[in-house]
Amino acid sequence: MQQRLKQLNQTVADCKRCPRLAAYLKEVDERKRASYREEDYWSRPVPNLLSSDELPARILIVGLAPGAHGANRTGRMFTGDRSGDFLFEAMHHAGLCNQPVSKHCQDGLTLRGCVITAAAHCAPPGNKPTGEELICCRDHLTATIDLMPELKAVVTLGRIAHDAVLSQAIERGWIERRKDAPFGHGLEHCVAGGAVVLLPSYHPSQQNTFTGRLTMPMLTQVFQAAAGCTRDAIRPDFAGDD
Repeated sequence: MQQRLKQLNQTVADCKRCPRLAAYLKEVDERKRASYREEDYWSRPVPNLLSSDELPARILIVGLAPGAHGANRTGRMFTGDRSGDFLFEAMHHAGLCNQPVSKHCQDGLTLRGCVITAAAHCAPPGNKPTGEELICCRDHLTATIDLMPELKAVVTLGRIAHDAVLSQAIERGWIERRKDAPFGHGLEHCVAGGAVVLLPSYHPSQQNTFTGRLTMPMLTQVFQAAAGCTRDAIRPDFAGDD
């Protein structure tokens, strides 16, 4: 299954479905920030970040989209910007990665039993992909979930990521209506007949972390709940959350 996830990553990286985003990535590459001027930007769709261990991937983390000078620069999800710094520190506290900081692709970061993906795989202008662009990326999320047969928990970072996962949940028969699993930081929705837990969280953007809307303990708690789901399938106290 890991090999098929790697093949999917190549498909994602080669995707050219969205002309507006391709043009924007070229523009970003031509107008690099001064501090990164000597770096070669990835400037392509950013593939999923896969677990580096032999554990089956049972946790899926879904973000919004790569940052123009973060993941779009480094080529690795949430790597190279402050959102990623905040995310990986919280994941490290919960035991889901081996180190709290990720600056570049060769820094030794490894995930444990989880996959990081996004609702949109290309950096969009203003961090706002259009509805059509999100639809174009839907197949990548569908394929990612299909390749995680032991999935137990899905962490959604922000409302757009949560909405993308709800579309999947309805299509898969996990829930009947969106209101069965509303967005709200710290909520826990038991779906798919108790097989999967959806865990929405505020996105670790600077807008949320600098204002205190999202704190490190808040995000760590979400990842600890996700990790708890993988120990003995679903924790007993999740039963009946619908």
